Amino acid sequence: MTKTYATSTNHIEGKVIVLFLLFLLALYLFHSVGLTGFAAICVLPAIVLFVFLALKHQNSLFWYVFFMNYFVMGLQRYGYIPLQVTIVTVLPQVLLIIAFIIHPRKCKNTLWTPMLFAILLWTTYLIIQVFNETCGLPLSIPNWLTNLNFYSFYFILAHVLISKIINTPKNIMRFIRLWAIFSLIATYWAWRQKTFGWDQTEWRWLMSGASRTHLIGGSIRYFSFFSDAANFGCNMGASAAIFYVLALTSKLKKDKYLFLITGIACTYSFFASGTRSGLVCFIVGIFLYVFLAKSVRLTVTVLIIGGAFIFTMAFTEFGESNMQIRRMRSAFNTNDASLNVRELNKQALKKYLQDAPFGMGINIDEGRIPKFNKFKIVYETSNDSTYVFFWQRTGIIGVYVFATMNIIILLGGCMIAYFKLKNKACKGIAAALCCGFLAIQAGGYANHILMQYPNLFLFYGGMAIVYLLPTIEGDYIVYEENKVAEVEEKKLLKQEKRKKSRVKTWLTWK
Repeated sequence: MTKTYATSTNHIEGKVIVLFLLFLLALYLFHSVGLTGFAAICVLPAIVLFVFLALKHQNSLFWYVFFMNYFVMGLQRYGYIPLQVTIVTVLPQVLLIIAFIIHPRKCKNTLWTPMLFAILLWTTYLIIQVFNETCGLPLSIPNWLTNLNFYSFYFILAHVLISKIINTPKNIMRFIRLWAIFSLIATYWAWRQKTFGWDQTEWRWLMSGASRTHLIGGSIRYFSFFSDAANFGCNMGASAAIFYVLALTSKLKKDKYLFLITGIACTYSFFASGTRSGLVCFIVGIFLYVFLAKSVRLTVTVLIIGGAFIFTMAFTEFGESNMQIRRMRSAFNTNDASLNVRELNKQALKKYLQDAPFGMGINIDEGRIPKFNKFKIVYETSNDSTYVFFWQRTGIIGVYVFATMNIIILLGGCMIAYFKLKNKACKGIAAALCCGFLAIQAGGYANHILMQYPNLFLFYGGMAIVYLLPTIEGDYIVYEENKVAEVEEKKLLKQEKRKKSRVKTWLTWK
């Protein structure tokens, strides 16, 4: 019997190895010659296995999504993802939703929060956009569905997945710690670029057109493995605000150290990015925490330090020899050329869109707008802001609806942090994520970064965490007490070992 079992096991192992080798071969073919029939056949078993495991292990799939959401742009730049980005990021999220429907979990929290209401309000407006005939072009259902998914479905995914998959204190802290670790990796990558220079892949990307916005007047803007320096800087500015707040409010020393180090690293990163909006994101996030903290001492401290910092940047030439500081200082210069260009673009768009309150629409093929159509100019005008991007496509009404969605989400989260939560660490998590959310909104007002990886999933997912905290605050208190007890127990064990070691040494000497 033993021999038969061993033989059967060997056969299974052999099949697994063959499937794995075929999968590697398929990846090689994807990378070298693109999708072929043989490559598709080779990868099919792996896809079936992936779907099966995804439906069975929801948590593991979620962490895969979280990882890919953060690193996908860098992996794509280096050619490690031969498929469309949505295939490796969005499809797994859809699988998670399907898995949740098939195997629903018992949860204390509900999906029906002000955040979901706000997202559905925005989604409803985008659905109505199917009737928009501003451009006078034929209706394109495929383009409308694609834009509807990209502009609203991703928000719903972030809210649902966070609310229903990682709705335990352990998973929430894992989410935050992984975010910190990923931010440290991003900082290391930016430091590598600054210290050793760009590698061949990064140079190729810069020379393909990105150098126009990353090599400016002697200043170098570093972008880590993000889509560009603006995205990197705004993300790091908002993340810095989050992790400084968490370092102040966390009860566990290890977490305090991790978050403090991450906050410092993120501060270095948004300076290295040369993105002025990153500094604005950080300042906005910190000042919101001053309000949420309800601490006179903290308010006075932040006002003094913040005032001194702003005065130094705006009215002195301290650190002018450093290109990153010089670049950041231009954020306080109202006569800065790039800021003036953006303002001119907005004024031009205002004239073209004054008789188009619903925008040029999301239900058309934008590439087919005729040259004689005035909305061709609207389409081709640079949108240096997520809000300007939606203004072009959904009109001034759409911008108001989008802003209303974000205001509802933020105000609801702030009310939870300010009134509902009692535990210091819980309040700290909620306040930190609200600060980060407002910070990234400031970045989205100045740059087209809100919808880019990894911002949407991180910051809107973070707000989903805020909305589920009141229902699991009791569980979090128990989790925190257990962690503190574990730390104390380890301390006692170390002390006992030291005592025994001393006694043993004394007896040996005697």
